[in-house]
Amino acid sequence: MKFFETSKDNSLKKSVYINLRWIAIIGQLFTVYIVYYYFNFKFDFLYSNLIILIGILSNFYLIYFYKKTLLSDRSALVFLLIDVFQLTFLIYLTGGIVNPFIIFLIIPSIFASSYLGLKTNMLILIATIIIIIFLTFYSKDLPAPLNYHFHIDTYYYYSIPTALIIALIFLNYFAIVFGKESRLRKEALIKMEEVMAKEHEMLSLGGQAAAAAHSLGTPLSTIKIISQELLIQFKDNKEVIQDIQLLSSQIERCNQILKKLSLNPNEEDDFIDEDLTMRDYLKEIIRSFKETSEKKFLFNYDQDSNSKKIPKSIEIVYGLRNFIGNANKFCNNKVFISLKSDNDFTEIIIEDDGKGYPNDIMSKIGEPYLKSFKMSKKNKTGLGLGIFIGKTLLEKNFAILDCRNSKTRSGAEVNIKWKNKDLFNI
Repeated sequence: MKFFETSKDNSLKKSVYINLRWIAIIGQLFTVYIVYYYFNFKFDFLYSNLIILIGILSNFYLIYFYKKTLLSDRSALVFLLIDVFQLTFLIYLTGGIVNPFIIFLIIPSIFASSYLGLKTNMLILIATIIIIIFLTFYSKDLPAPLNYHFHIDTYYYYSIPTALIIALIFLNYFAIVFGKESRLRKEALIKMEEVMAKEHEMLSLGGQAAAAAHSLGTPLSTIKIISQELLIQFKDNKEVIQDIQLLSSQIERCNQILKKLSLNPNEEDDFIDEDLTMRDYLKEIIRSFKETSEKKFLFNYDQDSNSKKIPKSIEIVYGLRNFIGNANKFCNNKVFISLKSDNDFTEIIIEDDGKGYPNDIMSKIGEPYLKSFKMSKKNKTGLGLGIFIGKTLLEKNFAILDCRNSKTRSGAEVNIKWKNKDLFNI
């Protein structure tokens, strides 16, 4: 399976969109207050502020309640329509089609055509055209005293919406065409790099595996002989015997891995390359950590949970491994993993008994290269890359994530939830 096969092509980075919206909101506030207080023009000042407040509240919703790092097409459509209607109401109150700021009404549609899918763009384009036509016939007058002496010929008046609609369609067409070409070139470049990397790997891996098997064979055999002698020497010490037996099993596993690589270096991992239930996915991931970690993993699941197998997905495996690996890294002694699954939803909760997320980075969780400002915690936290990678991979596969500090334990908590109709059809 290709690594990004289940990823959605069109998405928008939330932080970039939030910053653009703040710029627009600040511009709206600045314009409204300058026109009202400095120029002393009269218009519906209170309603204008209430409309801008809607934009501010929707931005706060994106920051504090919308947990995904990337906006999907559907989510982007909702918020872009909010932007369009918010600006529409402002222009409606301040002159309609003759308001010079009407030009800003076409920006969300052009923005969508560059970053989002064709269906999303068409919906915003149609909505914008309908709004331009509406504002042509229905609006309040320009702010006084502009409306006392502002008169425009009928032909020129109707040429404004005509020009706007033509410009909107023209710009959207070119944005779609060039955006599609850019995406195709980017996709082709990625595929070319993947092919080149795979070819290089195939050329070098076989020789490396054979050399490693040959070079490591002797020291591994020596270690195995010593471990057998230690088994005899410490046969009465049960605790030591268990450690030595574990050591012997790992030596044997190394031998098997090297042998497999020598015979067929291109063979894929059976765990990654088969359909499993979510319970089995988690069991395998937990088992892989138990072999190298002294921490305790407590896995709870409903006995009657959904046993349907999900299609093999490297992205889901890597995403879950990143979060479980983070819990293993930052816990004190225990990692708690719970699986809840019914006919509609599948939910995974990963908790640990560590220190939890620092409070000063809680609002930025999901972004890479995070560091706590507290000196006492700077050396005890990572860069946020594990969360960023895991969150991005899982969200691209329709998961809804919530990272927070646990309310029942001392450490961090990650809640991962899918609709089964999305999870089983990846």
